[in-house]
Amino acid sequence: MTPGQETAPADVIIVGSGAAGGMAAYTLTKAGLRCLMLEAGRAYDPQAEVNMLAPESDAPLRGSGTPDKPFGYFDATVDGGWEVTGEPYTSAPGSDFKWWRPRMLGGRTNHWGRHVPRWGAYDFKPFSRDGLGVDWPISYDDVAPFYDRVEKMIGVNGGPIGLENHPDSPAECLMPPPKPRIPEMLIKATAESMGIPVRAAHTAVLTRDMPDPVAPRAACYNASPCTRGCTIGAMFQTTTSFLPQAKATGKLTVQTDAMVSRVLTDKAGRATGVEYVDRKTGMRHEVKAKAVVLAAGTGETTRLLLNSGTPGRGLANSSGELGRNLTDSTGASFTAYIPGLAGRPRYNEDGIGGQHIYIPFWLYEQQKRGELDFARGYHFEVWGRFGVPSSNVLPRVWGADLKKAVRQASGATIGMALRGEMIPNKDTYCEIDPGVKDRFGIPVLRFAFRFSQHEINQIAHGRKTAHAIFTRMGGRILDDPTLSPEKIMAAGGEIIHELGTARMGADKRSSVVDGYGQAWDVDNLVLMDGAIFASGAHKNPTLTILALALRSSERLAARFKSGAFA
Repeated sequence: MTPGQETAPADVIIVGSGAAGGMAAYTLTKAGLRCLMLEAGRAYDPQAEVNMLAPESDAPLRGSGTPDKPFGYFDATVDGGWEVTGEPYTSAPGSDFKWWRPRMLGGRTNHWGRHVPRWGAYDFKPFSRDGLGVDWPISYDDVAPFYDRVEKMIGVNGGPIGLENHPDSPAECLMPPPKPRIPEMLIKATAESMGIPVRAAHTAVLTRDMPDPVAPRAACYNASPCTRGCTIGAMFQTTTSFLPQAKATGKLTVQTDAMVSRVLTDKAGRATGVEYVDRKTGMRHEVKAKAVVLAAGTGETTRLLLNSGTPGRGLANSSGELGRNLTDSTGASFTAYIPGLAGRPRYNEDGIGGQHIYIPFWLYEQQKRGELDFARGYHFEVWGRFGVPSSNVLPRVWGADLKKAVRQASGATIGMALRGEMIPNKDTYCEIDPGVKDRFGIPVLRFAFRFSQHEINQIAHGRKTAHAIFTRMGGRILDDPTLSPEKIMAAGGEIIHELGTARMGADKRSSVVDGYGQAWDVDNLVLMDGAIFASGAHKNPTLTILALALRSSERLAARFKSGAFA
């Protein structure tokens, strides 16, 4: 294809193939619309490429992480990570931000935590509660029906929560949760004795089969890490669900290795298509459609808009909010060695990938009364199971004594990973770096990032809580309690929950898109990824991204049916 030529006619161009892009493709093709999906990364087929069961010892460096495979040799992420060759990003002076970019079909759904809690009423109206940030133009009640449908579409296991701002799913929406492991049972008993609630985690892993004529998925068999990818489809990935289902309609064309560089517009300001660069050849191509959906991920969608439209201003940016309001989840990890778990009887406690239980935030009333020195919540994701213990719990012995010590200590280390809400602030944003381009000649993003005292105090409170739980268990705390909260916090972007840089709102003067993700300034341009979030609750965002993408896709399909794009 030469510059200016088009592919087969499309009603909608979808940029990105992850959670939002996959949902858009599935929903729009089922509605009869012809879709062209452009994915910057390479093609990827979990059935052909994933090695689910090989031991780490079979891999180079015994499976250890490397710059091109930071989470290990067998990790599902290919051609992506914190650094992508020839595709840099920069940070403003004094900022520390890490940007995880997948370069593969399916995007981040090939490598994600699978924890899918619902957001609650407070999460959509945070300003009304504490006067910080902004409210969403939509409410929990607007999103709840889509949560119901998404949970059944992707397969979520879990149970009732029954806590303030943690809405329960209808029973028919959830699969049965797995039983807690022994360390998790200890965490639950200990925390609940201190008045801290523990609940079954909601996780996007099948605990019973999900038949489908095109993309059948099987229940997890509790034996291999989800992060390797899943050939049987037990873990939700768009590559084993939405994408093959959309292709089966005959309405979806997928073009991989297509780095979209800008959105094209006509003289009236409507989107006419996009320009993309073939990552293999470097050639530029233009493709046209009646509507454009951006689902490339928060950072890439924002970069694309900033590089489109008016130079120095971008596209869909009459509010000046494009690139502003960037957030990421706060993060910190705490670990302890529990002598009471040492030497316990062996049994298979692999379970599904990830946690079986978690600790949801439980202090909303105290927060409302002003008794806490941070305004937004956090939760704990927990871990602990048999495995090779770390060296800091082993004696300095060798040979048979070392083997005995390893067996004795295995399964006696537990961890609690904090994930919390960050409040948008004026010092945290992304913009185009005026002096740096990637290998395709596309200007790159520059990030400025700063946590506020709210987030720092939140981490301090979480550490105090985690350590209190460990102490009550009779544990030996392994993380350094003398470090300041700032020293133990994950860097911005490191939790891979960046959100908010093209936020939705009720007023075009203070937001980029409306409550359906439709750009105020370009009525046939719809954003469907985390960029449109008006705030970033402590709860992991993927379920909400999927629910909003379903809602927005159905509205876009209805607009087509009404003749809006004739």
